[in-house]
Amino acid sequence: MNDYLLFADATADLPADLVERYQVRYLPMEVEISGETISFCADWTAEQSHAFYERLRSGENATTTQITPFVYESIFAPVLEAGQDILYICFSSGLSNTISSAQLAAETLRERYPQRSIQIVDSLAATYGEGLVVVYAGRNREAGMDLEQNAAWLREHIGCFAHWFTVDDLMFLKRGGRISAATAMLGTALKLKPVMHVDMEGHLIPVDRVQGRKNSLKALAKKMVETHLPQGLDLVMIGHGDAEADAQFLAQRLKEALPIQRLEVLPICPVIGAHSGPGTIALFFFAKNR
Repeated sequence: MNDYLLFADATADLPADLVERYQVRYLPMEVEISGETISFCADWTAEQSHAFYERLRSGENATTTQITPFVYESIFAPVLEAGQDILYICFSSGLSNTISSAQLAAETLRERYPQRSIQIVDSLAATYGEGLVVVYAGRNREAGMDLEQNAAWLREHIGCFAHWFTVDDLMFLKRGGRISAATAMLGTALKLKPVMHVDMEGHLIPVDRVQGRKNSLKALAKKMVETHLPQGLDLVMIGHGDAEADAQFLAQRLKEALPIQRLEVLPICPVIGAHSGPGTIALFFFAKNR
């Protein structure tokens, strides 16, 4: 009944012990920076992450590409051929068209393997937000949920995976079209920091602006205190764009306010970091709503 494999994009960013426990299989993604193509998966070191963000700080430009249908077919087909089904947690459709490639590949594979099942769940999430969805999928499988039950549960609860962000350099958001050039310039001059979240369509949305870096971090902590669900305190994640000191500041605020059992502070992968930039701080937790 539970003979299905769990797949996710490399953007899920999970710690190695959780990848191993839930037997997560990652699909690699690519980043291009100054003409160099980097294939990112789960084995990047902290040193590699730091070097990548240093290149962004120096002015190098990074772009990302979506996974192609061919890659999906080449990875999924051997699993189906071996008689196993697939639960794939996909990067947010509000931030990438990757899910369309996955759906095209799945249609082709269902014709070739009509006896097998492929469930694609749009996480409406990025980085550790997607990772949290994957963890809950792994827990559901451990609890005995079959493939269809698990996919249905995830879709029903996807709005409970909260993502709150702030960035240090508004110009990266300007390049990605998230804010206007005028807003970026004014915000930089006034030292305004945006407080953003990922909405129910998977888009990154500015919610508020506060003055000063520390106040933006305090605002993230406040959002979690106000909206968290107690059963989600067993795993909370903070991602950072090579800004560990600020991430640890936020972690300490949360530990003082809530009885969190496991709080991970880890770098954000280059696929997301290419768009959010160095200094990004992101908080992910299970909540009443996003």
